Amino acid sequence: MPVLVAGVDSSTQSTKVVLCEAETGKVVAQAAAPHPSGTSCPPEAWWTALSRAGKDLLERAAAVAVAGQQHGMVVVDDEGEVVRNALLWNDTRSAPHARSLITELGGPAAWARTTGSVPTASFTVTKLRWLAEHEPANAARTAAVLLPHDWLTWKLGSAGYVTDRGDASGTGYYSPADGTWLPTHLEAAFGRTARLPRVAAPGAAVGETPWGAILAPGTGDNMGAALGLGLRPGDVAVSLGTSGTAFTVSENGSVDPSGAVAGFADATGRFLPLVCTMNAARVLTAATSLLGTDLHGLSALALSAPPGAEGLTLLPYLDGERTPNRPDANGVLRGLTSSNATRANLARAAVEGMLAGLAEAVNHLGGTPQRVILIGGAASNEAVRLIAPEVFGVPVTVPRAAEYVALGAARQAAWALTGDLPDWAAAPGETFSGTSQPVIRQQYRTLRDETEKWSAQ
Repeated sequence: MPVLVAGVDSSTQSTKVVLCEAETGKVVAQAAAPHPSGTSCPPEAWWTALSRAGKDLLERAAAVAVAGQQHGMVVVDDEGEVVRNALLWNDTRSAPHARSLITELGGPAAWARTTGSVPTASFTVTKLRWLAEHEPANAARTAAVLLPHDWLTWKLGSAGYVTDRGDASGTGYYSPADGTWLPTHLEAAFGRTARLPRVAAPGAAVGETPWGAILAPGTGDNMGAALGLGLRPGDVAVSLGTSGTAFTVSENGSVDPSGAVAGFADATGRFLPLVCTMNAARVLTAATSLLGTDLHGLSALALSAPPGAEGLTLLPYLDGERTPNRPDANGVLRGLTSSNATRANLARAAVEGMLAGLAEAVNHLGGTPQRVILIGGAASNEAVRLIAPEVFGVPVTVPRAAEYVALGAARQAAWALTGDLPDWAAAPGETFSGTSQPVIRQQYRTLRDETEKWSAQ
């Protein structure tokens, strides 16, 4: 009988669990359970979802690891009880606090040097400042600050409060370069110290579950995806989920004072420069609602329109935006005329706008990628697959649909179990090529720059 390991992906929307053979990575079973919607969530809802999705799976595993949504703020008291609902990465109420903290601690360049990133409303450090200012009683009750995956790892067994350098690097009070917490940043945000998880080494065994399985330290969802994909230097992964991300692996840390690139650590001891957009797959969902169709119908409409949608351009900042950092922005549709006002052009503009935002994100990472790997729910859409090479200007590989975040967590679990990072075979995929269409990016950039000027006035 092969030895099995379990990987958990606790995302914004759901919990996914995969059970894999430790040696090969072959998936033998998987399950999922939903989370409540919104930008805040009771952590117990994640535990309920994990219990449902992991039923009859987790206890078959010899090792378990959790990859979770980054940045979320979980605050607990001295008894380990949750103080308030977790604020999630997509909660933008702390945008003013991000701006204040940047100014107070030396400006963007200083933040980039010390933490690898310039914080936005997504980062945990800004949410702690919001908590201290708006809910002082809850702040006073807080004894420890955890990330979503930290909390779930603690619930699973005897690990205590533990994290990894990958997820820690998204807090705003951790140095990826030095591998240490930054108590001065925490105190500046929260007004005092609080207990933080210990940072485990990559691949370490950190505890046991009640049924005797090894617990790995876990990581953030983007780090889990990189591990699950087997990402190599020169690869750029573009994930089209609730949010959009573009990330690569590097031997060197990233320092970007502009704040566009988050200089995260990865789950292996390297670094994971990443650019995030707030709007990805939900842009397509919104377009289907406007057009009275479904995703299949949207795809057919988009592919029936020409590149550039006859001058119709969508800036898809439907729920604010993180890159560029415009948390209060809205979507803008430009170029509508009586001759181009068709359902097909609107569908095409939605797909192009979503992809152009991610292509601009790839540019921030520097250099020309050797390959773009497209993952996430929206990567299954035919129009997205066929239009992506026209927007990115390079061939695009779409791996077989799989739970790559959960697979990365399972790979980390196998590492903790055996002491060696397993070399699992890369998932088979299909590569899509197309003629680059500069008009798409040019229309997008023009509209983006114009709206930037409007907002500055």
